Amino acid sequence: MRLPKRGEKGFTLIELLIVVAILGVLAAVVIPNVGRFIGRGEQEAWETEFSNVQSAVVAMMTDNQLDTLPTAVNATATRNMHVFPDTTTAANKGNDANGVNFTVGDGNGFVLYQHDITGGGANTSLVNYVATQYTKGTYTCDALGTVTQVTTGYE
Repeated sequence: MRLPKRGEKGFTLIELLIVVAILGVLAAVVIPNVGRFIGRGEQEAWETEFSNVQSAVVAMMTDNQLDTLPTAVNATATRNMHVFPDTTTAANKGNDANGVNFTVGDGNGFVLYQHDITGGGANTSLVNYVATQYTKGTYTCDALGTVTQVTTGYE
């Protein structure tokens, strides 16, 4: 290898080829792994969302001392948690956990988002069992509170 003369700067062809070869090997290893992680992340996201919705239904039923949901449970798939899982009218909700009767001014149904937890027509004690009103996937629920995920939202 010769010494560069004054004013000569830069890399030799061999040095550039070695760098390109190293970058090619790194790209061949990294790119397939990144694609695999992206797919796994989406699967974990919908599994987590399903788990959160199921836990929210259990918490809502526990707070309201319900063994079963009223007969008007959500049989059609929805992603709107303001109408999930139960859409009965306030008059059909019966009493709250304190024994106070729900009336017309109270929110309808036992729902996961903006749930009116107290009776008496106040509609002031709203509880959110889920963080957002809309989920990515769609869900149904039976009278026992078992949630079924119809779509994940990542299809």
